[in-house]
Amino acid sequence: MRVLISGAAGFLGSHLCDKLVQQGHQVIGMDNFITGSIDNLAHIAGHEQFTFIKHDVANFIFVPGQVDYVLHFASPASPNPNSPYGYPNLPIQTMKAGALGTHNTLGVARAYNAKFLLASTSEIYGDPLEHPQKETYWGHCDPIGIRSVYDEAKRFAEALTMAYHRFHGLDTHIVRIFNTFGPRMRLDDGRAVPNFIQQALRGEELTIYGDGQQSRSFCYVDDLIDGIYRLMMSDEHDPVNIGNPSELTIIQLAEKINQIVGNNAPIKLKAASRLGDDPQRRRPDITRAKEILGWQPKISLEEGLKATIPYFKTKLGMA
Repeated sequence: MRVLISGAAGFLGSHLCDKLVQQGHQVIGMDNFITGSIDNLAHIAGHEQFTFIKHDVANFIFVPGQVDYVLHFASPASPNPNSPYGYPNLPIQTMKAGALGTHNTLGVARAYNAKFLLASTSEIYGDPLEHPQKETYWGHCDPIGIRSVYDEAKRFAEALTMAYHRFHGLDTHIVRIFNTFGPRMRLDDGRAVPNFIQQALRGEELTIYGDGQQSRSFCYVDDLIDGIYRLMMSDEHDPVNIGNPSELTIIQLAEKINQIVGNNAPIKLKAASRLGDDPQRRRPDITRAKEILGWQPKISLEEGLKATIPYFKTKLGMA
């Protein structure tokens, strides 16, 4: 297939480019580098099956030649209010990526009668009142909070995708991505895994915002990309959760990273993030992914961390 991927220079987008090239597809990467990095694509920049277009998906998209599949992954994704790359500091761009970007990428898919896959998120569940979260859960979100620019952009994107499916008969797919980690995450991403790894490598205290009892489940990027590829090739149109259902507290995650790195500095608790509505529990119900896609994660948290830490060592000049 000839595949267009928006957000191709991002953490997940670049790994998806790798997967599709490896599977023999022609890949057209698209990114405007607001949060993505050209370094994430450097290793395939000269590949005969890969081309790149610098473009903002909030603007009209023209791609010459047939397109068989469109994957919309363009969006700021980090909730870090202290990073220029976090969506709290890119609120308008985030809303545009979810609204105009989804509209424009769906337009490309419709023009070429191509298949379409939307990268949605577990954030559409908000601070959930259901645990674990099934795809049938409608969510518990603040529509005007600081997180809303990301949450509501993705919720709108899902609604628009289903509208194109129902009204135009477009072959669409929606993946709801839960916490994922691995090489190519930004050092200043602001989320737990990159923060803790860097602090541990420097021998510093690991900083946790809040009491550390909030829980998450972390999926290694290779597992996630495998699940997305299976969904791409399926006939499923309703949203599907992809993530690792193995749940642990943030304190347990910090302790695990300290143990692997060999950092003896303690864990330090700080006041909760100013985002305010930080979800207290997050864990996917992956029953549908197992039944429909035959997918479940294979890589443990410890294995994934051991594969990720060398990347951060290199980025920090410690390799």
